[in-house]
Amino acid sequence: MISDFGLSKMVDKDIMSTACGTPGYVAPEVLAQKPYSKAVDCWSIGVITYILLCGYPPFYEESESRLFSKIMKAQYEFDSPFWDNISESAKDFIRNMMQKNASMRYTPEQALRHPWIVGKTARSQDIYYSVSVQIQKNFARTKWKQAFNAAVAINHMKKMHLAHSE
Repeated sequence: MISDFGLSKMVDKDIMSTACGTPGYVAPEVLAQKPYSKAVDCWSIGVITYILLCGYPPFYEESESRLFSKIMKAQYEFDSPFWDNISESAKDFIRNMMQKNASMRYTPEQALRHPWIVGKTARSQDIYYSVSVQIQKNFARTKWKQAFNAAVAINHMKKMHLAHSE
């Protein structure tokens, strides 16, 4: 699911500094609390493209600190068998969009000129089934984690209520 557009805004300046974003989509420079440019949007497009092509996020960890560590290192893989039928051109596009160094990351103009976007380098392979299975697994894992966290919160509130009523 793509969300958090409530945080979006049009900006005229080239450098920004407000730290915000969805953890799995945020660029390394935002996590490092450095001033950043519109290159963070290209990073996020790389993350979204990754998810759309395989059905799961490039960065996933149970703990936020390990997740952030992987993002800061731009540490992701094109795991087999999920990426076996994806063209090298698509992978190259993602690598350039998710370049750790923001100054080396593709600009929107470069992205729009990439052979995978303008050319015919995509494979004529139907990836719908494999991607949809992975999306369903990822969605189920997220829902399970949310349900667990809700149960923990409810139990905590019950304990607080019992302690307060005694």
